[in-house]
Amino acid sequence: MSTPEIGTTVVHRRYVPYSHAHYAGNLVDGAYSLGLFGDVATEMCILTDGDEGLFASYDDVQFKAPVRAGDVLEITCELVRAGRRSRVMEFAVRVVARGAATEAQPGAAQLLDEPILATSARGTVVVPEST
Repeated sequence: MSTPEIGTTVVHRRYVPYSHAHYAGNLVDGAYSLGLFGDVATEMCILTDGDEGLFASYDDVQFKAPVRAGDVLEITCELVRAGRRSRVMEFAVRVVARGAATEAQPGAAQLLDEPILATSARGTVVVPEST
């Protein structure tokens, strides 16, 4: 397998179900974003190395805005450095749509004009040595 290309990007979108709300105001815990980062990192490793890889560490995690049940999230992962076995990736969770329920319209939601950066991180994943 050849050296992974720096700048390779993976994007997922996910609806946050109300069953994941843990706090007042339908807030979702920060670990939810970290789980999503694991999902995009797994796809990145499959794409670049033909293996799911294993998360080794986070260098930085920033919780910048709340994630709520009813949100639609866009999760991105960009490969920023590739070593012999390590892959450094930058991650972001952005809210692209948000529930806007009212008593008259309990299922109302709206696309946001500008996505909200909710969580960002940088992390390292390891993959098996190429043969």
